[in-house]
Amino acid sequence: MTCTGIDLVRWAKLIGVAGIALHMTLAALGNVVDYDSNWAFVQHVLSMDTTFKSPALMGRAITDPTLQTAAYLAIIAAEMAGAALLWSGFVVLWRARTANADGFHAAKGLALFALMWCFAIWTIGFIAIGGEWFAMWQSETWNGQSGATRFATVTGIVMVFLAIRE
Repeated sequence: MTCTGIDLVRWAKLIGVAGIALHMTLAALGNVVDYDSNWAFVQHVLSMDTTFKSPALMGRAITDPTLQTAAYLAIIAAEMAGAALLWSGFVVLWRARTANADGFHAAKGLALFALMWCFAIWTIGFIAIGGEWFAMWQSETWNGQSGATRFATVTGIVMVFLAIRE
């Protein structure tokens, strides 16, 4: 099935990559533009001040503002890198949109790497480290696991969908 000479499955893959790229761009931009709101989120998660405060876990807490700032800047940098990688991968795919199946498949590398990068931000950074290591799941106020799971799921679906050969 085609639409103006481009397979609709390819359009879906292009839109999926562009959608995740837009999301990562807005996530990074939000952290820069609304630095203080998201800074508070990072501080509370790392300090574990709204968790159950189990003595067995509180040794993991990071309360040093310098280390908290470094972590927050690392998150912003990772999101910016993810956005840049995704947009670059989208451009490569766009240029290959009319190629044969092998040509289009060969053009997927950067976009797949970028999707994997962003998937890792959500699954490793927010779900595993934030959610489990810093017990974010215990906080009623500063719990981003639901959002991270949603972002990881959508990113993972696009990653798998893009990886499928025609």
